[in-house]
Amino acid sequence: MIATGAALARGRNSKVPRSFFGGSSGSSSYRPFDPATELGVQEPVGYWDPLGFTADGSEAAFKRRRSVELKHGRVAMAAAIGYIVPEYYKFPGYLSPSLGLKFSDVPNGLAALSKVPSLGWVQIIFFAGIIEGAFGFDDYKNGTPGDYGWKIITSEDPTEKSTKLSAEIANGRLAMMAIIGMFFQDGLTGSAWGDWALYTDSPLRAFESELGVQAPFGFWDPAGMTKDGDAMAFRRRRETELKHGRVAMLACMGYITPEYFKFPGYCASNLPFADIPNGLAAVSKVPGAGWLQIFLFIGTIEKWFYKFDASRAPGDFENGGILGAPNGSRMVDGPAKTSKLNSELANGRLAMMAITGMFFQDGLTGSAWGDWSLYTDSPLRAF
Repeated sequence: MIATGAALARGRNSKVPRSFFGGSSGSSSYRPFDPATELGVQEPVGYWDPLGFTADGSEAAFKRRRSVELKHGRVAMAAAIGYIVPEYYKFPGYLSPSLGLKFSDVPNGLAALSKVPSLGWVQIIFFAGIIEGAFGFDDYKNGTPGDYGWKIITSEDPTEKSTKLSAEIANGRLAMMAIIGMFFQDGLTGSAWGDWALYTDSPLRAFESELGVQAPFGFWDPAGMTKDGDAMAFRRRRETELKHGRVAMLACMGYITPEYFKFPGYCASNLPFADIPNGLAAVSKVPGAGWLQIFLFIGTIEKWFYKFDASRAPGDFENGGILGAPNGSRMVDGPAKTSKLNSELANGRLAMMAITGMFFQDGLTGSAWGDWSLYTDSPLRAF
């Protein structure tokens, strides 16, 4: 959808094609067509055309697409209402007296499609064809897409009219998103309102009781990594998440602590801890032998200490323990253990986001705490 608005009629008698890039040499009153000034350019997105549909500057093409957008929006608004109303009210009487089909017998949502008689589909298609062919097929060519001569949203005040038309476009866009969401959840759950307890075929059910399923997202897998239902793959990713979270928590502390305290003495034979800067700048101060020690330590931990053990939960290493239970002993299962493990997962996720933000602002500003006045290369300084 192009986030621009329904065009008001302008310059209907002009014979010169309009463009973004200039006007007619034969008319001093010519104004170039600019979709960024049309109705529908609304906060917070503003003029939004990520696919470049309007890059050619064709006013006719823009108005044709705007006409289609308005039709889709109006149909979507009617469809969304068609989902909502039957949940609370159904017409009395018969939808098809000859077939003995009552309105009350028609289910809500997509299931209603199977109840529509063949003659009903003919009537629907015939009605849509009449509307398009006789009333609105070329509506965009008159300069005002969506104007079929029957105006409900109008006003003598141009400002009020513009507000109402902008509201229609916004409501239509919202309705298009809403009806697609209703179709999706209806198709998966069999319920127009998306009762996900009915989605018994979901492979996510294998993991919905796992640790880390927390409000407000619940079980959140936008990339679909668990859609195959592979428990071993899920466990491997969970162990990786826990390791990354634990490293990120340590890294965050490594950013924070040196701002207030540095160890006395030397990191290397001629390198005092006090001389090591905070943040990414410290990387350049690590001696070659120091990097070797780091990699050997990580390899030792991974190979001999934190080994995979199918009998233990992800992150529960025999030689590493878990929260509240060091040296290989295990906490007694129960609410306290679950609460602590969920807290660790949540803190690890927060730390991964935090350390990424610290790296980003440190890299741009040269300061571990993001002193943006140091970001002299920022293009925003021009404004």
